[in-house]
Amino acid sequence: MFTKRYSSVVHSRFMAIIIKTAKEIEILREGGRRHAFILSKLAKAVKPGVSTQLLEDLANQLIQEGGDTSAFLGYKPYGAKRPYPASLCVSINDEVVHGIPNEEEKILCDGDVVSLDLGLVHKGMITDSAITVPVGKVDKKTKALLIDTKKALELGIKSARGGGHVGDIGAAIEKYASLGGYGIVRELAGHGVGRKVHEDPYVPNYGDVGDGDELRPGMVIAIEPMLNLGTEEIELDNDGYTYRTTDGAPSAHFEHTILITEKSAEVLTKL
Repeated sequence: MFTKRYSSVVHSRFMAIIIKTAKEIEILREGGRRHAFILSKLAKAVKPGVSTQLLEDLANQLIQEGGDTSAFLGYKPYGAKRPYPASLCVSINDEVVHGIPNEEEKILCDGDVVSLDLGLVHKGMITDSAITVPVGKVDKKTKALLIDTKKALELGIKSARGGGHVGDIGAAIEKYASLGGYGIVRELAGHGVGRKVHEDPYVPNYGDVGDGDELRPGMVIAIEPMLNLGTEEIELDNDGYTYRTTDGAPSAHFEHTILITEKSAEVLTKL
């Protein structure tokens, strides 16, 4: 959520890489479980005729019932002109990320795809996760886009382990996405997370094996491939947050918060 090039309006000032303590990791595990539960409930609520405001209201209800808070509501990324005005990012079809559900009345239609991106604060620790959901029946190419973007995330996670590098993640995602001919969004990326919405390292969805920051046990990062059916090029809407594909083609976005361990990665935002 909210990561772009370093000079961008939606990029926050990163800090040194933070190794989480055992206590923080336990909090993140519980927060991740709650996070996954909320996203699963939101996914079930996605139907033709449902408004994005209803999804925002449901997200707020579920967050409050758990005694937690939104990491996104009121968050002002570095360079932004105003704080983000919602708890949930709801991005439809050609909206890649950061769609604002309460900016205007938006109703989901049969054949749409919708990305649901949520940041959750549990006992002061933050998790970040997103899913893209079909609305009713979608066409074959769009269905494949969703399946392949989720698979790209899984491969990125599989490549993440202590002693490896950030470039290993991007290389795995890029290799798989390229086979499908998808536009890989290069201006937006994953990031460290935990004590803040955004921490180091910067985790792009492309790269070379062995390049980038070293992955160390205790690091917590969000991996989030964004793939388009058409061009990789994106543009920012007048609302200052929503990014769209320049050719109007659909986009998909999947994200998990993971913990780096010595041998593999533990997915914290998975039920």
